Amino acid sequence: MPRVVLIRGDGTGPELAEALKTVFAAISPPVELVECEAGSEWWSRHGGNSMIPPETWEAIKSSDACFKSPTTTPPDPKAPRSVAVSIRQEMDLYANVRPIKTFKGAESPLSQIFGPFDFVCVREATEGLYSGIEYRLTDDVSVALRKITRRSSERVARWAFRLAREKGWNKVIAVTKRNILKVSDGVFWEAVENVAKEFPGIEYEEYYIDNMSQQLVKNPNRFNQNVILSTNLFMDVLSELAAGLVGNIGMVYAANIGDRYAMFEPAHGSAPKYKGMDRVNPTATILSGAWMLKYLGLHKYGEAVESATEEVIAEKKDVTVDMGGTAKTSEMAAAIARRAASLLS
Repeated sequence: MPRVVLIRGDGTGPELAEALKTVFAAISPPVELVECEAGSEWWSRHGGNSMIPPETWEAIKSSDACFKSPTTTPPDPKAPRSVAVSIRQEMDLYANVRPIKTFKGAESPLSQIFGPFDFVCVREATEGLYSGIEYRLTDDVSVALRKITRRSSERVARWAFRLAREKGWNKVIAVTKRNILKVSDGVFWEAVENVAKEFPGIEYEEYYIDNMSQQLVKNPNRFNQNVILSTNLFMDVLSELAAGLVGNIGMVYAANIGDRYAMFEPAHGSAPKYKGMDRVNPTATILSGAWMLKYLGLHKYGEAVESATEEVIAEKKDVTVDMGGTAKTSEMAAAIARRAASLLS
């Protein structure tokens, strides 16, 4: 039986973890859930040089996958690096993947203009400006290093091209700022060109980050059935922008995938101002949980949860306030749980 670590997180994270547990309890997938702590709330109580306690690291390293509810990353220079960055780097989860998809019943203003959206953002997740190499040289001068390697660039590019091929799509968009970051983005672009030779049926094109930001607002439908690939910081920003195309980031689910391990999470933050209010959208949490089940080979369970989520959203009766409904987090999760169980029966 696969073993899964469930990090309960900060802010609204525990409520979302409960929402996922509600769905899992209804469908009874053959997985062992091991609940663990991590995040700024744990760190504020215990201190130390990590937001992840040793026992959580032990559980992660003896598990088959990890689900991380949202955690808070304080902007304090003395605080340790974020939970997500720590796990990505330690477990070598180099591909952060965020599908951008319009759901029937939750159409955004832009999707009503341009039609439904369907593309995927792929982000190199272990280096770049998130490498954590920063120094304060004097009171007035600080430096951050942007580390880009051929190895990391090639493997995430290969992941993006392979995903396009699996989906039957024929284009990968690589986003750089190579006219300014000539050396570091030069390495990334060379890697994309090298990997593209392995996939002769798939086109590839380069956009600069500033133009790409404009085009995602001005002509977003041109990127449907594309995989959009970039470095760590650039794609972190672009995928948040893309979330606005489908309504809000509460709809965007994510996976962090390596060659031997994966961590799944909603793409959004911990929203601490809503803590304890039972009102945040559980869609991204539940869909990333469904993706985790499929990653573990439990396809019928994952597909049932995906279908149930889409059906509940389409009906618009048991959805949260950001989707025009009145349901609480727990009520929407319960509706999805009932529907998923029915689909499996």
